[in-house]
Amino acid sequence: MAALGSPLQTFRGLLRELRHASGRPYRDTPAYRHIVATFRAHRVTSQKLCRAQQELHFQAATYLCLLRSVREHTALHREYHGKGERSPEEVAGLVGFRLPQQPGGKG
Repeated sequence: MAALGSPLQTFRGLLRELRHASGRPYRDTPAYRHIVATFRAHRVTSQKLCRAQQELHFQAATYLCLLRSVREHTALHREYHGKGERSPEEVAGLVGFRLPQQPGGKG
């Protein structure tokens, strides 16, 4: 995580990851309501300068990084995780080889 970017980008990224993680409409989830309420409570207004906004932004960006990493890890695990014992024909096909044909049509 090199740079934080803008709080709006972080907010949108969190909502995007929430959309990926949730099977149902994400606006009905408690996580969505919490994220929106927290970002609204820590925004900077003309009447006050909120020091906690920097802390919130850093925590939100860290959480966003965690959510993305978990999603990408799950996708990689699903794609490359072993599927048990494979037949020699399957293994040969995976690496681009064909097994030799046996005489008499056996194989």
